[in-house]
Amino acid sequence: MKILLAVDGSKYSDAAVRAVARERQRRAQIRVLHVLERPPALAAREMAGYRSALAAAAQKEKSQAQALLAKIGDGLRSKGFKVSTVLKEGDPKSGILELARKWRADLIVVGSHGRKGLEHFLLGSVSEAVARYAPCAVEIVRARQRR
Repeated sequence: MKILLAVDGSKYSDAAVRAVARERQRRAQIRVLHVLERPPALAAREMAGYRSALAAAAQKEKSQAQALLAKIGDGLRSKGFKVSTVLKEGDPKSGILELARKWRADLIVVGSHGRKGLEHFLLGSVSEAVARYAPCAVEIVRARQRR
């Protein structure tokens, strides 16, 4: 079985990682994906005077994403899984769906998130879009609420 595990470092994606680690067969191939979002072209044009600061911030974000992927990959490997990691840039929804198609994933696992109301309407939901347009089964994992 090929499992595409999409992560973003949030408590929701942490819950997805835990779900994959405890509930899956060890023979599964897991590809862990993180998609770095870049500012829209209009915002980037407006911030042209800050190119060096933006480049430094982008490099820091990339380094953090690579560290996140390494940590998750190592953790899953220690549990006996075959794991590879992928870092992409662009729109997370498109990145997840594109990799799922190209890799021919059997299952996509993503964390849910807590956007509601107007923020959900304006930004959209990655997990919702993945569930709607995925070429395979999708599992959306909720983070447990602490009481």
